[in-house]
Order: sequence, then C-alpha cells, then structure tokens
Amino acid sequence: MPSFFKIDKERRFVLSSGNGILNREEALAHQVRLLSDPDFDPSYSQLVDFTQITQFDLSAEDIRQMAQRKVFSPDSRRAILVPNEHAYGLGQMFESLRDAAGERGIRVFRKLEEALDWVLSKQEAS
Repeated sequence: MPSFFKIDKERRFVLSSGNGILNREEALAHQVRLLSDPDFDPSYSQLVDFTQITQFDLSAEDIRQMAQRKVFSPDSRRAILVPNEHAYGLGQMFESLRDAAGERGIRVFRKLEEALDWVLSKQEAS
C-alpha cells in the first residue's frame, strides 16, 4: 500500500492516507516515518483517510501492535475515516486500545465532514 502524510504546521494538523492493501508492515512503517519527520509534533491533530484502501490485511494482533506505539499526545484529536463496516470495526478496536492507554481523542467516522469537524474543532476553540 502506498501511504503518505502531509503535515500542515500552520493548522497543527496531519493528513495520513493511502490506497490499495493495508497491512501491518506498511502501517507500522507509516508510524515510523511520521515520528522521524522533523515537522511532526505529537500535539498535532490527525485525519487518517482509509477511504481508498481496497483491502485491510490486518489481524486483531496487528491492531494491538500498532496501538502499543505512542505517536500522538493524549490530548490530540484524531479521526479515522473508513469506507466500510470491517474497517469501522478495526478502527474502533484501535480507538479502544488507545483509550485504555489514556489517549481519549480518537474517533472513527464514515463521513469526511464529521471527521474534519472533530479534528479541527479543538483548534477553532483555541
């Protein structure tokens, strides 16, 4: 799966996206690339757009492994935009695992507008 991210320093926002097949290796590599980017700040908000993913090749153990890595701060708002019910379930699993680790700002969405409202509302309130 080709994945990418764009960091908007002015809005304190990260857009992560990809297409094709999402697997554990690519998802973990994406986290590493993001953490090593000099423009990245863990306090930024994030939109993860999975709408162009055609297949999710991830197990429950893969989700647990991804959720173990702390990438964003506990106060960051993160929206996961998904294309189908299977992806929604995977996103909710990730959300629950990060919530248990003290990161309460992750939500899973089916509509882009709602996802953007969630991640950007914190900045507008500031």
